[in-house]
Amino acid sequence: MTTALVPSVSNAFSSREARLGACGLILVILIAVVLPWLLPDPAVQCLSCGALPPSLHHPFGTDQLGRDVLSRVAGGARISLSVAFISVLLSVLLGGLIGTVAGYAGGWVDSLIMRGVDGALAIPRLFVLLLVLAMITPIPLWLLILVLGTTGWFGVSRIVRGEALRVKHELYVQAAEALGARGHRIILRHLLPNTAGPLLVAATLGVGDVILLEAGLSFLGLGIQPPTPSWGGMIQDAGEYLFTKPWISIFPGLAIVVTVLAVSLIGDALRDRLDPRNA
Repeated sequence: MTTALVPSVSNAFSSREARLGACGLILVILIAVVLPWLLPDPAVQCLSCGALPPSLHHPFGTDQLGRDVLSRVAGGARISLSVAFISVLLSVLLGGLIGTVAGYAGGWVDSLIMRGVDGALAIPRLFVLLLVLAMITPIPLWLLILVLGTTGWFGVSRIVRGEALRVKHELYVQAAEALGARGHRIILRHLLPNTAGPLLVAATLGVGDVILLEAGLSFLGLGIQPPTPSWGGMIQDAGEYLFTKPWISIFPGLAIVVTVLAVSLIGDALRDRLDPRNA
């Protein structure tokens, strides 16, 4: 499967929806990387200016404190993408390794790990996050990433375990065992690489979930703290101006919609292409 993974991924982008999602995600990444260097500091206030509607000088307008909304949307893109990518990477690494070990070991090791995963999945992730973040306020950015990453691997481990249960009965794995290969070598050299497809799909779909989760936490005041710009925090700050100055909340909301939709389109295309049940 590993040798066919790259062609399968490239073929996944043959659909119009996947190409549209890729273009949208690339656009958001370019905004996050390039625009903060070209635009004013998103923290600079102009109280005498107030909230100005979109214009040539301020394409997205300014907020109630006179800060450039486009600058803040670009800064929020950098924060949201960084949090999503790093926390999902952590979740995928933990879930992939633990799921592979459970699937390969079997027996009481598999039962113990999976019963623990089942118990963790029974507790809503949002409840755990709210509990942790309520005790640590304000929360540093690195700790927020760590909390999101270490609470998102349970579903990934179940997916990878199922794939590991299938792969460990392949002839090349049995041949490696017959030649005396140790368990950790089989896991690292054979099982983990052959679960790359499901891991890639889970990671892609997980990015959108984390972006929404981070935006929701910031909206509640438990995520990214001011003056650091975040999409959820921008929408929360603009709540009282929703009808009088709608541009303050519309543009960060659109950024969330475009990013999550783009990632979801890519994830759906990869799932349709890499899911063994669709082969």
